[in-house]
Amino acid sequence: MRKASDRTFSSLKIRNYRLYFVGQLVSVSGTWIQWVAQTSLIVYTLHKGGVVLGIATGLQFLPMFVGGMWGGIIADRYDKRTTLIWTQALQAVLAGLFGALVLAHVIQVWQIYLLAFLFGVVTVVDMPARQAFVSEMVGSAEVPNAVALNSAMFNSGRLAGPALAAILIKVFHGTGPAFLFNAASFAAVIIALWLMRPEELQRAPIAPRARGQLREGLAFMRKSQVLKDTLFVITIVATFGFNFTIVLPLMAKTNFHGGVGIYGLLSSIMAIGAIGGGLVVAGRKKPTMRYLIATGLAFGTAELIAAYMPSIALEAILLIPVGATSMMFLATANSTLQLSSPAIMRGRVMAVYSLLFVGGTAVGGPAAGWVSQTFSPRMGLAFGAVLSIVASGILWIRARNERVGRRGGARVVPITETSAMGDIAGDTPAPAAR
Repeated sequence: MRKASDRTFSSLKIRNYRLYFVGQLVSVSGTWIQWVAQTSLIVYTLHKGGVVLGIATGLQFLPMFVGGMWGGIIADRYDKRTTLIWTQALQAVLAGLFGALVLAHVIQVWQIYLLAFLFGVVTVVDMPARQAFVSEMVGSAEVPNAVALNSAMFNSGRLAGPALAAILIKVFHGTGPAFLFNAASFAAVIIALWLMRPEELQRAPIAPRARGQLREGLAFMRKSQVLKDTLFVITIVATFGFNFTIVLPLMAKTNFHGGVGIYGLLSSIMAIGAIGGGLVVAGRKKPTMRYLIATGLAFGTAELIAAYMPSIALEAILLIPVGATSMMFLATANSTLQLSSPAIMRGRVMAVYSLLFVGGTAVGGPAAGWVSQTFSPRMGLAFGAVLSIVASGILWIRARNERVGRRGGARVVPITETSAMGDIAGDTPAPAAR
């Protein structure tokens, strides 16, 4: 038991990562407080529907969809620690401005759209830099563990955030202070980054400024089957399956006849499952394609069942496995991409991950909002679930056909950084990169 526990939390033995973990926990809580506040502002204060909520969400992720690869190039060209200090500071300013407009009672829908878009612009650089910075803090051997712990930390913030948001909104009779709390929370990450020991970071080589770096990154990804497979399933699942911030508040209002409190409850319960899922993956040594496919199928199935639960109690119960499988899928996909790319290319690879995971919401967000408003929120959730199952199923069929067509014995091929130019196919030998 002790060895298993040591493996699950092994990255926290590293001082720089420990600082980052604590700082991010505070900041992620603030981010989720703002998400709930923004949703409450749109749905319950301004009395707008799923389309406005979907557009606001889509605008926040649109910059990543358009310019995500350029953010990866910036992450590869500049020191990631310094870059993150700047991105956290900019997000703090935007959150403070959002709060000031709400408190002044002058907030309008177009201002929400603009601020959401500006948050998205900062995210273009922030997200790939954060993803690639993990390996600099912990080293390649601990990347799967650190990624899984990040998932658990993210969902701990997701668990605390909605509950704190509900308290702040109720105590202060409005959403303004919730935005200001998020602005202050970014200081925790900035302080953590400032206190790190730079000499203990395993810094990746800085990519020199040169032409063709975007094409170089895309060409590398086209040659690796494991990257193509992983990015394909992320595209579908992230774009259509991960729209809970849009569908759940609409289900809380339409299907369960509740308000922000019910939405916060459902989000928090889902986060409990996600924390458990993150810790399960943290105890695994290496990711495999078989595990990625299995968690994708399990997530889609659980989400589909959750879409048609008739009561709040049953919905809450089903959201636990939805949360667990969602984080098991994401942590496995993230680790796969990081360990399948060389350090000097990692920012660009993780930028594509960010583009597909976050930028896909620019398409999936409005789509989920439209389906939810035109048909029902239940249909909005089921729509994403079915597509997630189909995408994972396609990958499973392709992997199975490769196994059938291959001669010789099969063996598990874990992903490591040394296999960055190769591929994996679950528990079968990796075919040569094409």
